[in-house]
Amino acid sequence: MNNNKHLLVIRLSAMGDVAMTVPVLKSLTKAYPGLKITVLTKAFFQPIFSGLDNVKVYQVEVLGKHKGVFGLWKLFKELEPLQIDAVADLHNVLRSTILKQFFQFAGIPVVQIDKGRKEKKSLTALKNKDFKPLKTTHERYAKVFDRLGYPLKLSLTDTLVRRGMPNNALKLVGNNTLKWLGVAPFAAFSGKMYPLHLMENVIQNLNNTNKYKIFLFGGGQKEKLLLADWQNKYQQCTNMVGVLSFEEELALISNLDTMLSMDSGNAHLAAMYGIPTVTLWGVTHPYSGFYPFGQDLDNALLSDREIYPSIPTSIYGNKAPKGYENVMETIFPDDVFNKVELLLN
Repeated sequence: MNNNKHLLVIRLSAMGDVAMTVPVLKSLTKAYPGLKITVLTKAFFQPIFSGLDNVKVYQVEVLGKHKGVFGLWKLFKELEPLQIDAVADLHNVLRSTILKQFFQFAGIPVVQIDKGRKEKKSLTALKNKDFKPLKTTHERYAKVFDRLGYPLKLSLTDTLVRRGMPNNALKLVGNNTLKWLGVAPFAAFSGKMYPLHLMENVIQNLNNTNKYKIFLFGGGQKEKLLLADWQNKYQQCTNMVGVLSFEEELALISNLDTMLSMDSGNAHLAAMYGIPTVTLWGVTHPYSGFYPFGQDLDNALLSDREIYPSIPTSIYGNKAPKGYENVMETIFPDDVFNKVELLLN
């Protein structure tokens, strides 16, 4: 183990998984201040790492010049001048496995994450389910560095400091002295997205308190139109889709008082700044290891397993057996409202 070596960290996607590397890298750089780290990821994710010391991003273009085996060979040759001493593959997909072979052929050690696929399969099985908490993704990331010779102890204080608010965001807020609440009502799969009519009920009740400035987060034209409708209906709501750059949006998230999110990327973005985060869970479950870093488990509102005992049916929310389409209706809007109020006050 050498404190002055250069590590390459591979984590290409998705946003939540990329954000979950941050507290681990914060612990790593704190424990080994001379260590140089280059994160291999998509260009869009670069702002996520800007608050970390000794960490730089190398942008990968998986759909462009780095596509396919020959593209990955080109990427490997681009990385050679960086004089990488070891590789931490926190992704363990086909692309990173091909890169692993190039590095190993060059005599550079590579350790890949153990994703615990067998355990996760048992956790999500519809029959003979082994319902128990699995190792967290943060712990799995840390184990990779341990195997490379850099043992570290994760600390709940290993979050990023709040960023300065950009002018674009300040103009939206003005002289507003209300507490700031972020709401991210969307998810990649319907199995972990709170029904929109129930979420609107929560938004309406929070708006009617006149105590909170509510920032609505999402992406894409369909989501933009829906959130614009909520902004028009509810005075304290501001639709953030397409308003700020991703970097500016991160700065705003870092200054929230609370975030309300699905089991999705926005929860992890808020958690990496230590923002109290309420999460809503459908056919997924915190036991899978994807709970936001440092958050109290009481901040998770879960679908009713007495009514739907097969939960979790999926790690990513993309598999819901027949009859499990409406599991999140067992999370009552009043309970969401009360939990958010509790954290904000």
